Amino acid sequence: MSSDSSDSYTVVGAGAIGGTLAFSLARAGHRVQLIDTDAAHVAAVRDRGLTVARGEHRESVRVEAATPDAFDGPVHRVLLAVKAQATDAALDWITPRLAPDGWVVSFQNGFNEELIAARIGPERTVAAFVNIFADVIEPGVILDGGAGALVVGERDGAPVSERVGALVADLRSWGPAVASDNVEGYLWAKAGFGAMLAATALADAPMAGLIDRHPEAMHAVAAEVFDVADALGMKLEAFDAFEPEVFRRNADPDVRRAATGRLTAWLATQSKDRSGIWRDLAVRRRPVEVTTHYAEVFAQAERHGVETPVLRSVIAGLRELERDPDRMAEARLDALDHLARSSPGAHGNSAGPDRGRARAVREWLDAHREDMVDDLAAYTSQGSASDDREALAACLTWVRGWLDEALGTPQAEEVLPRGETGDILIRRYPGAGDRPVLLLGHYDTVWPTGSLDTWPFRRDGDRITGPGVFDMKAGLVQAVWALRALDALGLPRPACTLMLNGDEETGSLTSSEAIVAEALGSRAALVFEAAADGAVKTARKGVGLFTLTVTGQEAHAGLDPDAGASAVEELAHQILRLAGLRDREAGTSLNVGVVEGGTRSNVTAGRAVARLDVRVATAAEQDRIGAALAALRPVDARTSIEVTGDWNRPVFARTQQVAELAELARDCAAALGWELRETSVGGASDGNFVVAAGVPVLDGIGAVGSGAHARSENTSVAGMVERAALTATVLTSLSGR
Repeated sequence: MSSDSSDSYTVVGAGAIGGTLAFSLARAGHRVQLIDTDAAHVAAVRDRGLTVARGEHRESVRVEAATPDAFDGPVHRVLLAVKAQATDAALDWITPRLAPDGWVVSFQNGFNEELIAARIGPERTVAAFVNIFADVIEPGVILDGGAGALVVGERDGAPVSERVGALVADLRSWGPAVASDNVEGYLWAKAGFGAMLAATALADAPMAGLIDRHPEAMHAVAAEVFDVADALGMKLEAFDAFEPEVFRRNADPDVRRAATGRLTAWLATQSKDRSGIWRDLAVRRRPVEVTTHYAEVFAQAERHGVETPVLRSVIAGLRELERDPDRMAEARLDALDHLARSSPGAHGNSAGPDRGRARAVREWLDAHREDMVDDLAAYTSQGSASDDREALAACLTWVRGWLDEALGTPQAEEVLPRGETGDILIRRYPGAGDRPVLLLGHYDTVWPTGSLDTWPFRRDGDRITGPGVFDMKAGLVQAVWALRALDALGLPRPACTLMLNGDEETGSLTSSEAIVAEALGSRAALVFEAAADGAVKTARKGVGLFTLTVTGQEAHAGLDPDAGASAVEELAHQILRLAGLRDREAGTSLNVGVVEGGTRSNVTAGRAVARLDVRVATAAEQDRIGAALAALRPVDARTSIEVTGDWNRPVFARTQQVAELAELARDCAAALGWELRETSVGGASDGNFVVAAGVPVLDGIGAVGSGAHARSENTSVAGMVERAALTATVLTSLSGR
């Protein structure tokens, strides 16, 4: 099938906008060729004509219609009306068929002219603004939603041309089409209005009522768009009942309220009471194009340093609803109201925690608590015993896939192989600042392979049990959801490096150097080890792991009892000496946890071994213990003593930087409505390495629960939400520092 008439119009995309314009042009006597990928829609138009419904009244006109593969062209005057995300694919079809003197006009939502011009040339690209309320309600039938606006002009503010004038004259068969040399001003004005309509699609209710009940969120999204327009020097143009100037950041509040009232009153008169975005989600169950529309807004915002947190939250919410439209809820708009009150334009960009932002984060995460539980259940089902290299590799593969799904492709990723222990994963996510915040955790657990067979993940109300849920799988889930919350709400955050090792439970012997190297390039570290009865950990003891080996002389214990020198007896003397090194007041503990020696009861022991765990709170005590171990001498001169081992982790001291980071965390918790405590603990973590390298650490920001390394291990669902919100609030506060 082909058409070579330069007087005909080819409408590519016969949906709401394209179908409405095609109907009006055809009814006025113009030859119209419809091109659409929806075969059922095309077949209905060919069989029964293109139909427009107004209430109970329906009217049809005959037009030519074809799917792209059934039309050869050439094409001359093209009205492009496909969804924004389909522009490239449509141009793939148009470009080889467009006549040398042909042109394309973008009757689309969003900003598509630059893309079109790049493909077919600026001289063949015409700009347009369209605000038509219509919907495809069945194949071949368009619902007319009432009067709208239509503006056509040349790109970049060029004077109205002859071709624009002729097109506008033809389009007046539809309604009040006009020509203008400021189409861009209309497009940016509509972007502000469209942001409000996009926000209404987060709930299943009429647009007018939602705008009326949530003016803070609605005014904020429009103002953010217009902040970007101002940075570009745009002159906004009013259309229909929308007055863009009164939705600028510094407009008079009373004037804005009055204009909002006029807008909602006008919307209430339209037969279409919900947006096309809502219909795509709730009825058609398909992705929405609005996420593509605002890509240009966000790109220009970043280029000009304009913050758009409320608009970003709207777009993130719509992406969530694409996966599950049944989660539409007006509570999402309540959260936007909170966020709007805390946006930079409302209260200034504070370096400290803002209660409005904190509440918005908490409410968003609370709405996703079951998703967090699902993620923890899936993660816990991955066995990751520290001594099972195969299980660790499988677990890390799962983690990487989950991170891809949850956070998208990182800016960079490194996997550092580690022989017999778990590999190290490093992922870098962009954000504010040159030096990232290090998010540090481990994916190995103390639980042997097979533990899940007898002790699987279980939830009983708020309490979750299972291998590793407390130490420290919930911590990683919380970290990931904190980042998701900030991105969904459009809140600023610093660049973040997520680092996971697979040998923490065995001393981080193969990962400590890499951890220190990464820490040295970071501004601070958050360690997602479990909390201590809800408290963060601002001091940890240094840990020394030593082996004391005594060598004696074997002999027959019965026949020649004086001939030998017992290594076991000598070890007993040394153990008593070691006990004297303890200093409770200084925070020094020493435990002889394993003792073994001798071969038979009737043989004087020739060898005995003791394994020591030493904990110290200060570097001075570390030096004292080290010197004492080096000075050990045998009581029985016939025996010899050897001390091996080293300090596994340095002291984690509460430095001034650590104290400042803890104070920020306390302020963030207060903004969230609860009190955060801090404590010092005897257990060590990878945070010890980081603090010793001179980098401030907030440790114990992970799970709330109890029972680490015990069958009673458990974590709290409410605690997951609480600590993820705390993490997110700390991160967004750090972005302003």
